[in-house]
Amino acid sequence: MHKSNDDCIFCKIINKQIPSDVIYEDDDVLVIKDINPKAPVHYLIIPKEHIININDLKESHAPVVWKMMKVVQKLASELKGAPSFNLVINNGKEAGQLVSHMHWHFLAGKNLGF
Repeated sequence: MHKSNDDCIFCKIINKQIPSDVIYEDDDVLVIKDINPKAPVHYLIIPKEHIININDLKESHAPVVWKMMKVVQKLASELKGAPSFNLVINNGKEAGQLVSHMHWHFLAGKNLGF
């Protein structure tokens, strides 16, 4: 059982209290389609444990962060053509993090001009 927060929308999605379009799921990671996509492919990669942001990561989180990176590789391998993508992490409210549960945006299919 992963630690969760009853007020967190991502925890509610992880616990199947709110429906979502699931792309991938395992014991530690959930990938869903973003409901407000910024690119033709826009997925959210979410650890199932409630971690607020990168600043809250502990050494014990290393396995789930590594698993999230492996999921990024899997998603990239499934892209048509060149596996080009952006991986965006908004860390903190001032950086645009709207949900206080660490998540990574996987964007592909469009040159975002970063």
